[in-house]
Amino acid sequence: MNIVILAAGQGKRMKSALPKVLQTLAGKPLLEHVLVTANQLVGKAKTKPIVVIGHGASAITAYLEQILKDHPGLANAVTVMQKEQKGTGHALLQALPKLDLDEPTLVLYGDVPLISKKTLMRLVKLADGKRGSDSALALLTQQMDNPTGYGRILRDTEGAVTGIVEEKDADRQQKNISEINTGIMVLPSGRLKKWLKSLRASNAQGEYYLTDVIAMAARDNVPIRTAQVDFEWETVGVNSRDQLAALERTHQHVIAMQLMETGVTLLDPARIDVRGKLSCGSDVVIDVGCVFEGNVSLDSGTRVGPYCIVRNSTIGKQVTIQAFSHLDGAVVGVNSIIGPYARLRPGADLANDVHIGNFVEVKNSKIDSNSKANHLAYVGDSIVGARVNIGAGTITCNYDGVNKHQTIIEDDVFIGSDTQLVAPVRVGRGATLGAGTTLTKDAPANQLTVSRAKQLSIQWQRPVKQEKTVASKKTATKKIAAKKTAKAKK
Repeated sequence: MNIVILAAGQGKRMKSALPKVLQTLAGKPLLEHVLVTANQLVGKAKTKPIVVIGHGASAITAYLEQILKDHPGLANAVTVMQKEQKGTGHALLQALPKLDLDEPTLVLYGDVPLISKKTLMRLVKLADGKRGSDSALALLTQQMDNPTGYGRILRDTEGAVTGIVEEKDADRQQKNISEINTGIMVLPSGRLKKWLKSLRASNAQGEYYLTDVIAMAARDNVPIRTAQVDFEWETVGVNSRDQLAALERTHQHVIAMQLMETGVTLLDPARIDVRGKLSCGSDVVIDVGCVFEGNVSLDSGTRVGPYCIVRNSTIGKQVTIQAFSHLDGAVVGVNSIIGPYARLRPGADLANDVHIGNFVEVKNSKIDSNSKANHLAYVGDSIVGARVNIGAGTITCNYDGVNKHQTIIEDDVFIGSDTQLVAPVRVGRGATLGAGTTLTKDAPANQLTVSRAKQLSIQWQRPVKQEKTVASKKTATKKIAAKKTAKAKK
């Protein structure tokens, strides 16, 4: 099967230098949603989708190269250029030389991102999938209470499809038709070449409509079969920022309903954003305002407090992530407590029962079980053992201005507040570092290491603020007046 994705439109109403199909929905470009669905549809056949590009062609081409790195399983797309945007029929005509005429052609749109694999499979099945010119034409339609702006499906008295009329070309009676054309269709490629070359731009838009081939198919006695979408949002296109925002909320609502069906508690389903894939175990609780990006896994019993951001992270069972925490590329073990206001950066790997408290940052570090850093600390490029206490204000000084160095803190270490560990350095098992220590050499195991200036107590009298007398105030006033007089004379 051929798959053609029309993605040449400028999207003037977006008011953006970015091509319309590269605007993002749920964290991914609109075009990526369509490409992923197309790839799921063809499965192991790895049919290369043909993307018709025009406006912003260089940006789209660069994106298509990047997406293969992000999704190595995707089939490499083939691009064709539509130099002038003369309508959907003209766009498909540009792809004609790339089509296998012995296979049917599925037409998709780069700005209709949420069409489902299930719906497309049903549509493709209607076309029979026969080779050559013997396939039927399958058309995806939809019943709408308010069809304004959409092309209407024309049927004869027996219900057979005879054509499609666009809104601007429809008469009053035709505008009352509630069945609309979604634009998604499967066409017999063997006949498509003749139909496309027969198109005329004799319409209100002065464009070559792909929809005109429906009437040609009816005249050629090609079976025209229709399928309806399961959900209206599957065929919603994006032409403006308000439409994009509305579709975002619709999509997030669908995701929220799916999460709750699997046993997740959302304290407000209207206030969650999933911009990637979120997998949850049973009895997960997510508070308001949370954002999940990339691939995130929350195991059973985990609770996520309000306004957290979690990106590409794996969270174990019974973890508590408290409000305003930011996790990126982190692994968190069972029963751990994170936050509030904690930050776990890429490479943060926490074992079970670890506590990372408010305003603590962990980056590229392994922390073993039952260790804690509860206040105002930075742990970077470190290996931290089990049952370690990292006091408030502790910093691992891992960067010398050029290179990063590692800090190793062995099991059962106690680090006092306001301590700096200047890497590379090792703290031996069971060691204690006194508050205010700047550690530049290894600290031996089971000993107290202290590095601070000797404490001194000096007799002194704190200065007392002297009150100005009335006389001194009068003198000061006279001096100011004299200065003003002198300036005036000059």
